[in-house]
Amino acid sequence: MKKIILLLLCFIGCLSFAQKVELKDITDSSQIFKGEIAGIPITMQLRYAGIVDCSQYQHFVDGWYYYDKYQKKIPLTGIYDYGNLYLYNFGNKQKQSSKILVEKITSPRLIEKTDSIAKTLNPKEILNFQSDHAEHEISGTFILGNTIHPAKLLTKNSMIYRFNNYLILPNNKKINTYDFIDPYGGNELVSYISDKTGNRVLLYFERTSNFNACGMCGASEGEKGYRVLYFTSDWNYKKYQDFLTESCINNIYDTTESKTKDPKVLKFSIKKTTTSPAYTLVVDIKNASVVKSK
Repeated sequence: MKKIILLLLCFIGCLSFAQKVELKDITDSSQIFKGEIAGIPITMQLRYAGIVDCSQYQHFVDGWYYYDKYQKKIPLTGIYDYGNLYLYNFGNKQKQSSKILVEKITSPRLIEKTDSIAKTLNPKEILNFQSDHAEHEISGTFILGNTIHPAKLLTKNSMIYRFNNYLILPNNKKINTYDFIDPYGGNELVSYISDKTGNRVLLYFERTSNFNACGMCGASEGEKGYRVLYFTSDWNYKKYQDFLTESCINNIYDTTESKTKDPKVLKFSIKKTTTSPAYTLVVDIKNASVVKSK
């Protein structure tokens, strides 16, 4: 009996040791939203349909919505503009009018006139949603002829194009760095470890500095560094820390990497910038840790 118990404990221990952390990179180009029009439940799917000019935060969308009771899809086309949505149904002329709308909107200045441009094409229905960073929903309006009804999306995030980095954790847990770090993605799993302080995951990242190619550091691949994610002993997320080795936004360039006696320990020397003093990063891959010092 004792031998059976010992074997069982060894088996459980092996399973615990075999538990792995994985990172899966999945890019979404469409989203399904739940919402309401005049209190009536709706479902909406919108797809990314191409950038307008130079900002990933401003792009064309197309898709459909339906009233949940009937599930008859009604086509939509329009613009995603920094969280705001301008959507139109042109009835029997959906394809022709959508094409004209896309051809007319070619710059951020014209995006500001989306509604007035669309109205010259006589839309049958108009759905506008204004993102105000609410916690649970995005409010808007539905216009049918001369009638205006309240509308809302049951989400706090209307972003269509999303760079998801899913961390698959032990105990059947999964988190998305998109939700609590930033929307840029670009993470790579380096290592992970469990010790008396809990669990840690070490990520390396390279990401675009700015989704707006016309803005500061636009489309630059200049944000690079390491991240340490901290978890409790049972893999509940606590916090994360960023450690930059290169940054267009923070003027961090010409970083020097020094050799160490241990190939699993990396040392980076970051020079003084206009906004921060010089510092050194020691990245310990075995221990999934980063130490920053002057």
